[in-house]
Amino acid sequence: MPTPHAAPTGKRGSTPRGDALPWTRNDALVAVGAAALDLIGFTLTSQDVQGFVPVAGCLLTTVSALMLLARRRAPLLTLAAVLAVTLAILLSWPVGQGLNAAVVVALYSVVRARGVAVFVPAALVSAAMPLATGASWSQSLFLKLVGSCAAVLFVVAAGLVMNHWQRNVEAHRRLLAERAVADERRRIAREMHDIVAHHVTTMQLMAGGARANLDRNPEVARDALVTLEGLGRTALHEMRQLLDVLRDVDDEAREETTAPQPGIADLERLVAESSAAGLPTEFEVRGEPRPLPASMGLTVFRVVQEALTNTRKYAGSGAHARVVLTYGDRETRVDVLDDGEGTAGGFASVPGSGYGLIGMRERVALHDGTLETGRRDGPGYRVTARLPLPKDEGALR
Repeated sequence: MPTPHAAPTGKRGSTPRGDALPWTRNDALVAVGAAALDLIGFTLTSQDVQGFVPVAGCLLTTVSALMLLARRRAPLLTLAAVLAVTLAILLSWPVGQGLNAAVVVALYSVVRARGVAVFVPAALVSAAMPLATGASWSQSLFLKLVGSCAAVLFVVAAGLVMNHWQRNVEAHRRLLAERAVADERRRIAREMHDIVAHHVTTMQLMAGGARANLDRNPEVARDALVTLEGLGRTALHEMRQLLDVLRDVDDEAREETTAPQPGIADLERLVAESSAAGLPTEFEVRGEPRPLPASMGLTVFRVVQEALTNTRKYAGSGAHARVVLTYGDRETRVDVLDDGEGTAGGFASVPGSGYGLIGMRERVALHDGTLETGRRDGPGYRVTARLPLPKDEGALR
């Protein structure tokens, strides 16, 4: 049965079609259904008790049910009107119909929309309707009164149960919304860490190289400063995007950003930036290249970005790095290897936030992949991410 609270509203500035009438389509269906049930009951009981079916009684029964169209906007007034019409029917044609469908629906609406101080008196009045026939006390009247009380108790219980269920649904919906916001903020924090850690580290190294070559090789210093300016502009642009998302994360009407996220195609740029920052880096592609989902491409990019950032920080001077992207039949694999003598990846031995490793593992886990980090057999460190192909793509191979 529809909730008797406020009717659905549209977005600000628009007029929903349902607001053109004071009732909804569901209200109309309920009213028509109640009218049909009450007409059938009144017709059968009138024919059985009086031997004929009064037309006026049928009209009043229909009017009583049609009053349910206003039950959302004025539930208490609707119940009062339905009870008044029902009382008139009982006084004019005491056929003993009992608690009809219109009264049940109107009382249910009051229970859903009003508090105990309102629906309890309304329920008592509804339960006492069989007494309005004016018949003397008898076993038949007693049974009608018991049946009416049982029906009223059932309606009240149904309304209270629905109210409790609706509150739980709303609380669960709010909890899911808050959890989604928290997850989004954590994702943004990881993105901010990746951006800041990579770009700032690269900018710091390039600024140092520019300073060292400023006197003896100004042209090299100039090229480093130009690259440094570009990196700063890129970092600022990406951080602005994320801050816009963070600022509007609760606004469902926010338009999605149109700037593309980095992916596989940006790995060469990432390797070039790493080499320009003082870490000679090679890039190798194995297997037949194929397009990957945007989210998977972003994951590969972030894994390589974080691994190279940590290599520049901890591998030590003279280290070299190599990025190998392998397109397999059932997975895409990326390896970031270095030959440094320092702490290399620095994930386990260097104190810090740990966001780098956690972020990489979470990104890879989103695609049901695995991430392996550790020292190589010889000098250096390795980071390996394995991302299985989507099921629909793997099935074609």
